[in-house]
Amino acid sequence: MSAVYLYPRWLRLWHWLSALLFLVLIVSGASMHYAGTPWLLSFKRAVPIHNAAGIALTLGWIGFVVGNLVTANGRHYRVQWRGLAGRLSAQVRYYGYGIFHGAPHPFAVTAAMKFNVLQQLSYLGVMYLLMPLLILSGWAFLFAAYLPETLFGIGAVWIIAMTHLTVAYGLVLFLMVHVYIITTGETPLTNPRAMLTGWHRETEAPTHR
Repeated sequence: MSAVYLYPRWLRLWHWLSALLFLVLIVSGASMHYAGTPWLLSFKRAVPIHNAAGIALTLGWIGFVVGNLVTANGRHYRVQWRGLAGRLSAQVRYYGYGIFHGAPHPFAVTAAMKFNVLQQLSYLGVMYLLMPLLILSGWAFLFAAYLPETLFGIGAVWIIAMTHLTVAYGLVLFLMVHVYIITTGETPLTNPRAMLTGWHRETEAPTHR
């Protein structure tokens, strides 16, 4: 069995706090969107909770970006373009077929690269595209009184609302896929345990590096 320390304390703290905040945002956001639903929060209670969680998530995201700039964790988000198509094809085949037939994982987790190519591309898209869009649209909502009445001939608040809602749905979908993928390690608890302890352990020998 090999063990690699991949998740420093600051990253684990950010990860679990962000997960908690995102769940709070889902519940409070749904309570605002579907106001009056009996089993959700009241609109009056949901608004300050959603705003506070959104501000905390913003600070956490800034901390994540800064952390990637000043620590070695940022290297995991640098795409290796050489051989990208081949690695992508192998990973898609594994997730689409091999994983259901006991095939070995095509990617070797190392201290230099902890993500397979699909993880890397999806995390890049989420953390450096969707999250900024969610945060910026959320802050625009918070200060909607200062927005122009229209943008490109369309109500500015409507544009912001649709952007925020669409990105939120996309991130909820990502969260569902993420929860599924983390259970596909050697055991369902291998990957969650790594994010608790910082150590990734595996016995499987990947077919490709």
